[in-house]
Amino acid sequence: MSDLFNKEQAGRLFAFIAAGSSAGALLGPLIPTLFAGVVGTDTLLLIAAVALALTIPIVIYLERVKVLDLHNDHVHADLSAAKIGGKPFAGFKMFVSDPYLLAIGAFILLYTAIGSFAYFEQKNLLAAFDREARTQILGGVDFAVNLLTFSIGMFATGRIVNKFGMPMTLALVPVFVAIGLLILAFAPLLTVLLVFQVGRRAGNYAITRPAREMLFTAVDRETRFKAKPVIDIAVYRGGDAVSSIAFAGLTDGLGLGLGAMALVGSVIAGFWAMSGRYLGQVFNRSHQADIAPETADPLKS
Repeated sequence: MSDLFNKEQAGRLFAFIAAGSSAGALLGPLIPTLFAGVVGTDTLLLIAAVALALTIPIVIYLERVKVLDLHNDHVHADLSAAKIGGKPFAGFKMFVSDPYLLAIGAFILLYTAIGSFAYFEQKNLLAAFDREARTQILGGVDFAVNLLTFSIGMFATGRIVNKFGMPMTLALVPVFVAIGLLILAFAPLLTVLLVFQVGRRAGNYAITRPAREMLFTAVDRETRFKAKPVIDIAVYRGGDAVSSIAFAGLTDGLGLGLGAMALVGSVIAGFWAMSGRYLGQVFNRSHQADIAPETADPLKS
């Protein structure tokens, strides 16, 4: 989109384009929820493939609109600023040598551990249903997640950050997860787990993820471009793999059931909340240090 519209057009159109993205996120899960039992999951995969293929002629059409209707053939996204050079493993070095980045990595690691727990427990509890029923249930969950994410993001996220600050914002979803897991430990039912999943995922998308991205505004540009991918890819995916192995060891190896695993998960969520609160406090101190020189010298231009 940055390569199609000029700045004035982007200011008018990008919000509308983003609304299209949100509408698609709400519409998509409705299709398997309503039609999986009628057309089957194989046909749903074909529908998804066709939907993806339809974007190709749209891209070609937009390129024609850019030149013939918008007369923006001179507009090109400037990506040169992203070329910052350096050695290939500089991001890893930055990550392991910076306590702040290590704390963000720990926050992500604990997040993936909770996500892996919820995913596998959901899989286990849905095993009794046939394929079409599982597709419908998961489609309904995704629709609820997207609707709740859209609502929270539009009306609550900014207010939460402004009113409660970063420490509380980053700890909010982990605390909810800890409480939800304690409830699940005493009521290990599919309905409880699905409600927990909707709340956890929507909270992560609407609150935790934006707040987590704000943390990187406290580091310089080079660190943001080099160390952030290490956290978002290596730590996130590596943590996902380690958490999956640990979950298998606790359930298959030690024979822990849903209730016992929920208690383990609540402990992990407690550490996750503490790491979020710590990161928020460090972020606040960094922000205050940035504005201190300006407030200390009122004559500074």
